[in-house]
Amino acid sequence: MQTYLSKINSPEDLKKLKDYEINILAKEIRKYLIDSVSKTGGHLASNLGVVELTLALHTIFDTSKDKVVWDVGHQSYVHKILTGRRDRFDTLRQYKGLSGFPKRKESQHDHFDTGHSSTSISAALGMAAVRDLKKERHSIIAVIGDGALTGGMAFEALNHAGQCKKNIIVVLNDNEMSISPNVGGMSDYLSKIRTTPIYSKFKDDVGSLIGNIPAIGKSMVKTAERAKDCIKYFIVPGVLFEELGFTYIGPVDGHNYSALCKAMKQCKSIKGPVFLHVLTKKGKGYSLAEAFPDEYHGVSPFKVDSGKPLVSNSRLSYSEIAGDALTKCAEKDEKIIAITAAMPSGTGLTSFSKRFPQRFFDVGIAEQHAVTFAAGAAAEGYRPVFAVYSTFLQRGFDQVIHDVCLQNLPVVFLIDRAGIVGNDGETHHGIFDISFLACIPNLKILSPTNGEELKKMIEFAVQQEGPVAVRYPRGYAAELSSKEETKIQLGRGEVLYETGSEALLIALGGMNPLAMEVCKALEVEGIKSTLINPRFVKPLDEALLLSYADKCKYIYTIEDHIKIGGFGSQVLNLLNENHINKHVKIFALPDLFIEQGDTNKLYDAFGISAERIKNEIKKDFAEKIFDKLAASR
Repeated sequence: MQTYLSKINSPEDLKKLKDYEINILAKEIRKYLIDSVSKTGGHLASNLGVVELTLALHTIFDTSKDKVVWDVGHQSYVHKILTGRRDRFDTLRQYKGLSGFPKRKESQHDHFDTGHSSTSISAALGMAAVRDLKKERHSIIAVIGDGALTGGMAFEALNHAGQCKKNIIVVLNDNEMSISPNVGGMSDYLSKIRTTPIYSKFKDDVGSLIGNIPAIGKSMVKTAERAKDCIKYFIVPGVLFEELGFTYIGPVDGHNYSALCKAMKQCKSIKGPVFLHVLTKKGKGYSLAEAFPDEYHGVSPFKVDSGKPLVSNSRLSYSEIAGDALTKCAEKDEKIIAITAAMPSGTGLTSFSKRFPQRFFDVGIAEQHAVTFAAGAAAEGYRPVFAVYSTFLQRGFDQVIHDVCLQNLPVVFLIDRAGIVGNDGETHHGIFDISFLACIPNLKILSPTNGEELKKMIEFAVQQEGPVAVRYPRGYAAELSSKEETKIQLGRGEVLYETGSEALLIALGGMNPLAMEVCKALEVEGIKSTLINPRFVKPLDEALLLSYADKCKYIYTIEDHIKIGGFGSQVLNLLNENHINKHVKIFALPDLFIEQGDTNKLYDAFGISAERIKNEIKKDFAEKIFDKLAASR
């Protein structure tokens, strides 16, 4: 039963409640979150951890005017519930429903679209600069997690904020986690602050002590300032942020609503940049999420009582297969090392980290650093493998070009979550990697059709003398079998299916099971076809593709990528260069940012499903496009 939540239709309704009523509301929100996310899936643990923090933000600030930028944004569910979207919350992360991240088009209370980490302080500072140019007076708040604070962009923004002295509040949601446990110097530093409960008192006492030292001449003033610095460095862990130019407040109990409101009022009254350090517990209110916050960071629909997913599958995922294959390769080659940017479990590297802890490196949320770190290791004769989601590799584009490929270093990129990933939407679909990687000299790019092929591709990749990228989709590995034993040779593809030469289908990686379905459906319709699995995006198997393209009537490419600069573009360029004038149709994603939704539903919406592709090919044959092309020559 909802005593208070059902009455909250806007943030203004919060301001009518007493503190004890807010505490009851917090419990109702947690129950509502657990029930809702168990049906839709989504980011559970992080949202359970920010309930009181979000309530305090909406109590002290007016987010129709004051601007809150949520870093990453996956922890904005409570914010959405409080800002008039509770009635649509059952559509969360569904096709045409609410996004799982902040979206300006959804609400006047969402001020910046986010989805990748470490961006909030930069965006908030840009907003603050324009606010001041407009001579406006509203507050601007960046809410960033301790995991996102490991990203270099966050430090760049902190440095700039301290230098320009704009009125901005940075709220650090410190739950000691990103997706997996945090690592690195910043994590250690924040840990020291967490474990120093006397920090705030010492800070006030130090300020009072120094302020009462009598000023006797310039030399005494300088001595006092030096003494102040010495004492600060000795007993004040939060000095890093103060030295960057921030007023540091905290740490504050992130589940104490009254304390949070008091601290935020204090932040509003201070001129210049303020850093509010808030301690929260990821997964709070749901025992399973508290015990296993990394496992409940992002969840598919599950049973609340047991925490088990509603749909289970005994098949291995591409991520698991990649991790196991890499571990086996590392057992044979001691120079193989594995690198992750704060996602060991998500990229399947947990088994590697346990088997070879000394050869496993979690660099934190720092993809740019990860790429150049790998380049440095490769320059010294090792075989670094960076496992990363396609959408996050975008952040290391310059480093891939400049630090890896320019030097032709043997770095392997295992690009997970290539293609449509489903309910996380625009910021997470891996549909751009071919277009930004295929243009780089020295880089080989492969895409497997099934789990066995992925294993062989990884074995191939770690033996190459230059950079290699292997891209594969999210989810369970396809069970489609090759016609013969899988053997990966540089720039060589294979024919998966052949009944005739009327239609040539060239399907990339995970699209081959769908393409096989199309070929079999075409045969029923009396259309003979050939299906090629290219294996390589770069270099293409030119001999194989040209030989079949020359004798087939119509040519169709199928890929899980945008059309512009994608695999089909590579094939079309090859045909043009070799003067093969055939009807070519590219089945790929349009020049759009694709919203969230079920993966199959999204592919179908953009014409990439077995039924829709079959119908398009039947239409071409019915219209006899080949005969028209031949007659026009």
